[in-house]
Amino acid sequence: MYKTIVRSQVRRVFDRINHGDYLAMVDGLADEFVYVFHGDHALGGRRTSREAMIRWWERTLRLLPGARFEVEDVLVVGGPWRTRVATRAQVSGTLPDGSVYANTVFQFLTLRWGKVTNVETVEDLQVLQRALDAIAASGVAEALSPPIEG
Repeated sequence: MYKTIVRSQVRRVFDRINHGDYLAMVDGLADEFVYVFHGDHALGGRRTSREAMIRWWERTLRLLPGARFEVEDVLVVGGPWRTRVATRAQVSGTLPDGSVYANTVFQFLTLRWGKVTNVETVEDLQVLQRALDAIAASGVAEALSPPIEG
C-alpha cells in the first residue's frame, strides 16, 4: 500500500509541474536536501537550498516553456524511513526554431518520512546540449549560462 501511495504522489507532482506548478516539487523537499542534475550546462549543477531550486525552476521554465513530462515508470523500494524511487519519463517541448525537444529523464530520489532528501537527474546530455544551443541561437543567452548552484 505504501509503495502505491508513493508512486501516485510522484506521478501527481509531475502532473502539477506539467501545469506550471513547480512548487509542488519544491514543497516536497526536506529542510536539508541535495538535488543534482548531472552535466555542466545551464540546467546542471548541485542545489541544496529552496531559493536555488526556485531559481532553477524559473530558469527551466524560461528556457523550455511548455515542456511536458510523461512518466513511464516509477519504481519504489523501502519503507517510510528510507524510500528509494526511480523514475523514467519522457520530456518534450517546442524549441524557438519550431523543432521538438524530446529526451528521456531518469530521476533517482531518496525520501525520509515523506520528504525528499536526495535527487539525481540524468538526461541524454548531447540531446539537451543541442536544445540549449538552439535556444541560445534564438537569442536567449541564458541557455549557455553556468549552472545554478547553492
